Amino acid sequence: VTALERQVFDFLGYQWAPILANFAHIVVVILGLFGTIQYRPRYVVVYMVWAAIWVTWNIFIIGFYLEVGGLSQDSELLTFSLSQHRSWWREHWPGCLHEEVLAAGLGAPHGQALVSGAICALEPSSVEALHSGLQILIALLGFVCGCYVVSVFTEEEDSFDFIGGFDPFPLYHVNEKPSSLLSKQVCL
Repeated sequence: VTALERQVFDFLGYQWAPILANFAHIVVVILGLFGTIQYRPRYVVVYMVWAAIWVTWNIFIIGFYLEVGGLSQDSELLTFSLSQHRSWWREHWPGCLHEEVLAAGLGAPHGQALVSGAICALEPSSVEALHSGLQILIALLGFVCGCYVVSVFTEEEDSFDFIGGFDPFPLYHVNEKPSSLLSKQVCL
């Protein structure tokens, strides 16, 4: 549910790299759930590997939106330079007071006002960082649950009884000693 909500959030933000990552995440989560329901530990392992990649991706997103290191929100890293639009969230974020300024002699492009600055109670970049933090927590929980599910599946496979082969007290045992069987065989 949180991945679908984040997908909508990224679609409105014209962020194409996160859109593709979210789509892949949704597909792998469905694959992991299918593996859990159908007792297929390989699918669950695929989900666990993806969970590690997903945590790494979300750490990058947090660093990107909080501008850690050389990362900048003004770069076109997440849009693949495909979109000339700025994020819809920068112009229409709820709870922000926008100062609209029209350039002298220039009309607003496509009927929009030029936004020179905004005062927001909660910045969109903070919300993206919170989304990523929540995704990290959910992925870590999913990884731990995946480890448990795989261990349960492999335990069940190892304890399967092939006609008493692993059982120290088999149900099908002979009450006679092997030496008495040999003497009976000789007498016949």
